Amino acid sequence: MNITTIGLDIAKRVFHVTCCSEQGKLVRKKMLKRVDVLAFFRTIPSCTVALEACVTAHYWAREIEMCGHTVKLIAPQHVKAFLVGNKNDYNDALSIATAVRQHHVSHVSVNTIEQQDNQALHKARELAVRQRTSLCNQIRGLVSEYGMCINQGVNTLRKRIPIWLSDETHQLSESFKQLLTHLKHQLNELDANIETFNQMIATRVKENDVCQRLQTIPGIGPMVASAYFNEVGNGAGYRKGRDVSASLGLVPKQHSSGGKQVLLGISKRGNSYLRCLLVQGAKAVVSRAKKKEDTLSNWINHLVHTRGHNRACIAYANKMARMAWAISVKESEYRPLKS
Repeated sequence: MNITTIGLDIAKRVFHVTCCSEQGKLVRKKMLKRVDVLAFFRTIPSCTVALEACVTAHYWAREIEMCGHTVKLIAPQHVKAFLVGNKNDYNDALSIATAVRQHHVSHVSVNTIEQQDNQALHKARELAVRQRTSLCNQIRGLVSEYGMCINQGVNTLRKRIPIWLSDETHQLSESFKQLLTHLKHQLNELDANIETFNQMIATRVKENDVCQRLQTIPGIGPMVASAYFNEVGNGAGYRKGRDVSASLGLVPKQHSSGGKQVLLGISKRGNSYLRCLLVQGAKAVVSRAKKKEDTLSNWINHLVHTRGHNRACIAYANKMARMAWAISVKESEYRPLKS
């Protein structure tokens, strides 16, 4: 019987495969070691291979596509609904193969090498920012034990550390000053690392045509453009801009029943890092819109007046995501409407 769909449950060392016919009947199942995965798919005629969009999934998707198959990635939360029986590796692979046959289940686009490189750069920068925040909180907590409390913020800490080190009132011991000096050097190193990552991201954005066009949208700079490209790519994996904003959790959560429509706050699904960047960019545009008279600013000011500042920021972040998709797909630039 011909194999048309394969569900692949990936892991670190042992992989499980379930092969299904066109009618969805299980034809074959097999356990593979990591080194045997690609050799197995080279022996199988071209078909649809489904994987969960998890760790290493994009790598395996690219490699299996090179073997002549059509690969589709599915979000894990969509696969869980099709699990029948006890949870084991074969049942997981079968549920993946079942989920990919459902027309209403959306698929995740396979990342290119460029997207993964950019994503790794953003992850490294995000880690450095978290480490800097943790270090700043640690320093503030240590000096508070000596009766010195300061406001939050890395800039405040940078200004106060030299003052503490030069203080001759003996409020801080020499031993603690030595420790504080080492912590200051550690903070400077993290600042330098973050600045290096920022420059690397800016350089990559200059070499990417999609990111260059995205930056024509008000509120989108190199950081947002790069993060958007990592997640959405050229936009071919989405039918319309609303699908992008929905995947990023920028649309209302729905809890409707009995024909009564109930809309709650935004769903906050998808990539929280990109959603945060879009909202930050939207806040910058909204805060400056009150001094402008163009069509976009008038629309924002109307929302601020009728719905409030925060809702206006979320609404414009939603609009940014949809405009970015249109610019990516149509290979055009942002053109402001005339008043």
